[in-house]
Amino acid sequence: MASEATDGLADLLEREAITAYIGFDPTASSLHVGSLLTVMGLARLQRFGHHPIAIVGGGTGMIGDPSGKSQERKLLSREQLDENVAGIRKQLERFLDFDAGPNPARIVNNADWLAGFNLLEFLRDTGKYFTVNYMLQKESVSRRLESEDGISYTEFSYLLLQARDFLELFDRFGCTLQMGGSDQWGNITAGIDLIRRLRSKKAHGLVWPLMTTASGGKFGKTESGTIWLDPERTSPFQLYQFWLNTEDRDVVSYLKLFTFLDQGAIAELEAVTRSAPEKREAQRVLAREVTTLVHGASEFEKAIRGSEQLFSKNAFALPVDELLASLADAPSSDVTMQLIAEKPLVQWLVDTKLASSRSDATRLILGGGISVNDVVVKDPKRRLTADDVWEKVLIVLGKGRRQKHVLKVQP
Repeated sequence: MASEATDGLADLLEREAITAYIGFDPTASSLHVGSLLTVMGLARLQRFGHHPIAIVGGGTGMIGDPSGKSQERKLLSREQLDENVAGIRKQLERFLDFDAGPNPARIVNNADWLAGFNLLEFLRDTGKYFTVNYMLQKESVSRRLESEDGISYTEFSYLLLQARDFLELFDRFGCTLQMGGSDQWGNITAGIDLIRRLRSKKAHGLVWPLMTTASGGKFGKTESGTIWLDPERTSPFQLYQFWLNTEDRDVVSYLKLFTFLDQGAIAELEAVTRSAPEKREAQRVLAREVTTLVHGASEFEKAIRGSEQLFSKNAFALPVDELLASLADAPSSDVTMQLIAEKPLVQWLVDTKLASSRSDATRLILGGGISVNDVVVKDPKRRLTADDVWEKVLIVLGKGRRQKHVLKVQP
């Protein structure tokens, strides 16, 4: 996005090592794949010799960013925020080097300074430099004013808090660049204006478009929900499968955005995707690189072993303990035999999100796209029975070759 805020930034980045920051909103104890583009922005800067700062917003998190939101967020307690900040900090450590080298990364919590302000000090030292007219022009505010719910004074003040963050990082660490998604542009330019007014210095902003898939869908959302970086929320197996299922028209851009592969390697994968898309070589490399970045090489190896076993034609020839191990990371539900008998298969497909509706489930069955324990189902009136419970332990529902859901039968 070109403007006065980006003017001269490219030359500055080439000429000297600068300090840059990105803020992470602690509304949950984990980042999700939609946050990865932002994380990779900081990681790339560090690899090119710049000084990255990650703000985990324990202070601003108590208010909530209205950017991109149609309704006000639910306010979190200080205990919830502390837990969320700790979870995000742990995940960032997989991408940023906080210890070695001439440009170690920093993680800071803006509660360190925002929590120390009293209202009168903040209004005098920060609020007086912003007119209401200026704030109303920001998209994050104007969009909410047009909505039925409007915007509270609490969220209206968020822009001032983030502007203060930029000023504090400028004073403490010489930070002159803030980055983020395009929905943060108004907040970023507010900080640039505050630095210019109070310090008579130039600062910069850099934003990128919010991610969508080539089909126009929301990136990082699947039928089963958000894809998280926390292995307790989204297993390494599920994360691996998410990237493995990337569409051909998205995979090259994802390789550029979410991996550290060089241009030559990506160009080779792009050529293979064009000439032999059925090999899905680019998707396999993408899934390997991102899963390894997020969870480490050992978890990637477990994910790929589970994938190979789970999707092989001989999976049910394995001993039951090995089959269970290969299914450990697959989506699953605990059920009783009585519950299994109460619902037809089409309803189980809906409940496990393998189908969007009973009519969708019927269509999938008639098209040969559904299996029970790797046996294709042809009857849309099929019901699950005790005979379907493999070794009295589980039933594996399948959609195509790639999607599975395990019903774990409780005694």
